[in-house]
Amino acid sequence: HVNNTLHDKGFNLVLPAITFPAPKVRMSIVSNRKGDEDKLGLALNHLHEEDPTLVLEHSQELKQLILHAQGEMHMQTAKYRLEHRYKLDVHFEPAKVPYRETIRKSVNTDYRHKKQSGGAGQFAEVHMRVEPFVEGMPAPKGLTVRGTEEHPLPWGGKLVFVNSIVGGVIDQRFLPAIMKGVMEKMTEGPVTGSYVRDVRVSVFDGKMHPVDSNEAAFKTAGRMAFKDAFIQADPQLLEPIYNVEIVVPEEQVGEIMSDLPVRRGEIIGIDTDGHYQIVRCRMPLSELDRYATVLRSITAGRANYSAEFAEYAMVPANIQMKLHEEYVQHQHEED
Repeated sequence: HVNNTLHDKGFNLVLPAITFPAPKVRMSIVSNRKGDEDKLGLALNHLHEEDPTLVLEHSQELKQLILHAQGEMHMQTAKYRLEHRYKLDVHFEPAKVPYRETIRKSVNTDYRHKKQSGGAGQFAEVHMRVEPFVEGMPAPKGLTVRGTEEHPLPWGGKLVFVNSIVGGVIDQRFLPAIMKGVMEKMTEGPVTGSYVRDVRVSVFDGKMHPVDSNEAAFKTAGRMAFKDAFIQADPQLLEPIYNVEIVVPEEQVGEIMSDLPVRRGEIIGIDTDGHYQIVRCRMPLSELDRYATVLRSITAGRANYSAEFAEYAMVPANIQMKLHEEYVQHQHEED
């Protein structure tokens, strides 16, 4: 395997590992034959062992098997080896972007869950305030805070859950169920079905029934109340932004500077290194995915770049609307 050191017995020596460049192209790889998914995964793992610059990602969030490579030729070479060595039939699709969703205003909402089916029914009513969370923000205005929980989310950002129940209108034992319902809905926002981050939820009122109220009922009420509030609270789509450094011959820097605005690139600065210019900029992942090919085309292969994740930032309104329409259409097609 690459980076293994071979030596005589009793001669203990390990050579420094090779540092490989970060992948620049990512595509979803899909089997054309049902039942070959496990075989495809094993074959890709073998290719990675031989060539560590091919990186495989099983994305549960995006529901895709994503292959990262150095360029499109590298990607096509991997496809050729899969087809001819492992007798697999595969094709590439664009890799999805791991968007995030949040909100921009505060909304109060309530939801009553009532279900009766012969025996014991289900009843729960939840009133909550949902608002954008920012570190250091003041306590919820006009509410009595009895307890606050901050939960860092696996996908970034936080959920802050505030107990503002007074008078025992909701039993304390039902609050974890309400929060669980909220967390469930945070795995699928209404804009593009992406993860939700950076919200504060304050439960301040509600009702319960001495017989029909239970954890399942309050979980449902919490989930639906949060869903209704989120839709009303001016949802905002966030996209991953990368810091990018482009190294280009000085006589071709003009082509780079002209092309970056087309890709929503934000130029930060330019440095000089001999006969080369280093253009530092920020670019959305959605525009960066095929940039290796674009860069090779506009500079005749004389430029190179590196990229590193920086942060999540707001998606422009026109692009958010387009992505939301595509998501809604896809949902209708699945139904």
